[in-house]
Amino acid sequence: MSDNLSELLGRNGLQDNLFDKMGKLAKPSGTPSEEELAQLAEEFLIGTANTFGTASFYDFMKPENKGKEVYVCNGTACLCAGTQEPVIESLGSKFRKDQIGHMTCLGRCHENSAFHFKGKNYSGDAINQLDKIIGADSESNNDNYHVEALGPSILTKEFTNITDYYQPFRDALKKDSQVVLEEIKTSNVRGRGGAGFPMGMKLEFCRKVENETKFIICNADEGDPGAYSDRYLLEQRPHSVLFGMLIAGYVTHAGYGIVYIRAEYPDSVRVMQEAIDELRKAGIIGENIFGSGFNFDFKIIQAQGSYICGEETALINSIEGQRPEVRVRPPYPAQKGLFNKPTVVNNVETLAALHFIISEGGAAWKNIGTEKSSGTKLICLDSFFNKPGMYEVEMGTPLSVVVNDLAGGFKEEVKALQIGGPLGGLVPISKINDLTVDFESFSKEGFLLGHASVVSVPKDFPILKFIEHLFDFAAYESCGKCFPCRLGTKRGQEMAEKAFNSEYKIDRLLFHDLLTTLEEGSLCAHGGGIPLPVRNALHYFDDELRPYFN
Repeated sequence: MSDNLSELLGRNGLQDNLFDKMGKLAKPSGTPSEEELAQLAEEFLIGTANTFGTASFYDFMKPENKGKEVYVCNGTACLCAGTQEPVIESLGSKFRKDQIGHMTCLGRCHENSAFHFKGKNYSGDAINQLDKIIGADSESNNDNYHVEALGPSILTKEFTNITDYYQPFRDALKKDSQVVLEEIKTSNVRGRGGAGFPMGMKLEFCRKVENETKFIICNADEGDPGAYSDRYLLEQRPHSVLFGMLIAGYVTHAGYGIVYIRAEYPDSVRVMQEAIDELRKAGIIGENIFGSGFNFDFKIIQAQGSYICGEETALINSIEGQRPEVRVRPPYPAQKGLFNKPTVVNNVETLAALHFIISEGGAAWKNIGTEKSSGTKLICLDSFFNKPGMYEVEMGTPLSVVVNDLAGGFKEEVKALQIGGPLGGLVPISKINDLTVDFESFSKEGFLLGHASVVSVPKDFPILKFIEHLFDFAAYESCGKCFPCRLGTKRGQEMAEKAFNSEYKIDRLLFHDLLTTLEEGSLCAHGGGIPLPVRNALHYFDDELRPYFN
């Protein structure tokens, strides 16, 4: 990371943002021209290598994206459901091969067959309506999925109105911000994006740093295949997210909130901007809010296609307009983050929890769930369930209750569940009765709750093919900064592919050494996390995998 480069990229402020400008320049043809990148470099006093290096990284700005008209979801849920090839074949009747690109998970895992066309996402039966979709501004992009709460409805609670919903924020502004922070710490709300780090501690770290400029970033780059809980909150409960960011800003003395939303969620961008406009009209954001002396405003940054931007330091680099490479820590973002200023990055669901905590008190949240995993959790279930959709459950709820009672079991035979995204554990069906929905239970059993996205692996899907897919995904999405991840994920993919398609046998000792190198040598959880599901597969599906190993 270059401190000088971060300073240069931040000198024009958030409204004149390099990454934002690149994205807008890329829209007409799919990539900014070399001339446009050179002009941006001159404007921001950086080298052309910097602007080209950034643009060439992202799926929707790289030169290879030029001329793409339609994109197919290549996420794990669609892969396991077997819908990708039929979708590509159908699109091939309307588009040339070079006009068809890919997107990594459109959040339509509940019905699959997902694709993106002209700024809209489609799924389910929409692929059979291509003439209507291409010929007109069709509304067949709208999707519906089952939403249900088992126990208290907190994150899924119906929105009331601007005045009533933001009254707890007005009340909080009348209190010392330290008192408000203590409520968050009392709740013990932990990050819902994967790591499970206590939110109150992160906010306190930032609060203690002296600086006139601080940022709150909402990490809405929900890239885990199988997950769509963040999409639900952004599109159906946007004010819960904005409320949480306002509270986070108040307790840390931050003045800016950035909502970083993945390009694969175009509707989320639109809905969140409408919600921000509502707040501005109601006088809830801006200068000296309600005469409190607290200033806060929002900006939406639309991502451009990169899974690694879910990692907080890569996300920060992305907003700055740099290649989204992971930063070495320390210093941590709370000390030196966006444009070298103190920054807090929180996941969508984590921020959405603050409305209940501030309204009802930290103890009320702490009393829900388990001792170490408090509150409720959103769980997303894919199309293999009889009742696919999103469920809000108390932490500590048996996984079997979610699978069998809420979702009604499976439509067809399934042999494993990947829970928590590509870096999450691979849970064999035999372990469902041993798990409860909380961080400790999953960790104790050798898995990872993470985002709590659930992707089903059907009985006839080869586990080695699943391993090859995980390595391929990790290699493609690696930021490339550290050798273990950049090279190790590709070597893993090559070994799995070769063994699956030929007489080649994987050396078991070499393979384990590769996994250990990834775990211990990678800079972040991308390379460090991919061995978890692979090791789960080797442990629980040894009989199936044994023929491929020496």
